[in-house]
Amino acid sequence: MVTIKEIARLSGVSRGTVDRVLNNRGSVKPETAEKVMQVIKDVNYSPSRAGKTLAIKKKQLKFGFILFSSTSSNPFFLDVVRGIQARADFMKEYGVTVETRYATLDNPQLQVQLIDELINQGINGLAITPINHPIVAEKLKEIAKNGIPVVTSNSDIPNCGRIAYVGSDYYKSGETAAGLMNLICGQDTKVGIITGSHWILCHSERIAGFTDNINKNYPNIQIIDTAINNDDDAESFIVTRKMLTEHPEINALYLVAAGIQGACRAVDDLGLRGKIKIISYDTTEPTCKLVRENVIIATIAQQAFTQGAKPLDILLDYVGLNIKPEKEYFYTKIEIKIKENL
Repeated sequence: MVTIKEIARLSGVSRGTVDRVLNNRGSVKPETAEKVMQVIKDVNYSPSRAGKTLAIKKKQLKFGFILFSSTSSNPFFLDVVRGIQARADFMKEYGVTVETRYATLDNPQLQVQLIDELINQGINGLAITPINHPIVAEKLKEIAKNGIPVVTSNSDIPNCGRIAYVGSDYYKSGETAAGLMNLICGQDTKVGIITGSHWILCHSERIAGFTDNINKNYPNIQIIDTAINNDDDAESFIVTRKMLTEHPEINALYLVAAGIQGACRAVDDLGLRGKIKIISYDTTEPTCKLVRENVIIATIAQQAFTQGAKPLDILLDYVGLNIKPEKEYFYTKIEIKIKENL
C-alpha cells in the first residue's frame, strides 16, 4: 500500500505538504499542489479505509438526492436509483444517511420545495437532477453560498454554483445520434423528434447536438417535426401517432427521452414497423427488448447506475474528507448498442 511518505518522496515535498493538499488545508503553491495530485492519481492512492471511516463517522453526515418522479414510466431512473441505493448501503458503514426525493419534470416549484425540505432536515450535501428553470438555479445557488455543496446528475443547469456534474455529454450524444442516423438511413431521411421536456437541459442538448451536426454535415437529413411527451408512455403514444399521421413522409424517429415504448407502440399501431428507422437512448430492459425485436435499430447508452452512485461519492469525499472533485464534468461513456452487442 502506498503511503503519504512515499507520495512525498515521489513529489519531492514534505509529508506535511501532502497532508495539506489531501485535506485542502493551509496554503500550497498551485504548481506544487498539482504535482502532488498527479502523483496521487498515478499511484491510485486513497486514505486508509479505517481512517476514512473514523473521520467521517464523527460527522454523522446526511445527503439528499432529488430525482424526477418518472421512475415508473422511465426505467432509466430505476437504474439510477439502484446506483443510489448501492452507495447508500455502502455509506452506512461511515454513518452516512441518504434521503431520496422525487419531483415531476414539469414542476420547478416542487423541486424548490423539496430542496427546502431537505435543508430543514439538516443535509450536508445535495445531489439533484435539476429542472432547467431560473427558480431552481437560484435556489441551488443560494444553498451553495450557505455551504451546502451541490452535484448535478443526469441533467445539468447553468450557473447554479454546483461543484460537479455527473452524466452524459448530451450535446455530443446528440451529434452521435445524427451520425448514426446518417449511417442507418442514408439519403432522403425525414425525421420526427419525440422529446421529454424543453425544461430539461439534457433533452434540449441532445436535440441541439443532433440538429447542429445535421446542419453542418448531413444535408440529406431533414427534421420534419418535434413533439413533447413529458417522459410518459401514454402521452408518447398519442403525440407520436399524431405526428406520423400528420406527416406520412417521416421515415425515421429520434426518441430523445423516455416514453420509448409508447412511441414504438404508435409505430406498430399505424402498421409502420420496419418502415420507420428508430434511434433511442438507454439500455433499459424494455428498450433492449425492442432492439432485439428490430423495432429500434440502435440505442445510445449512458451508464445510469454511475449517475446514481458517483454524485454520492463526490459528496462524501468533499464533505467528509475535504477532497475537492478533480474535475467539474464527470462524463459517462457514450455507447452505441445494437442487437448484436447488447
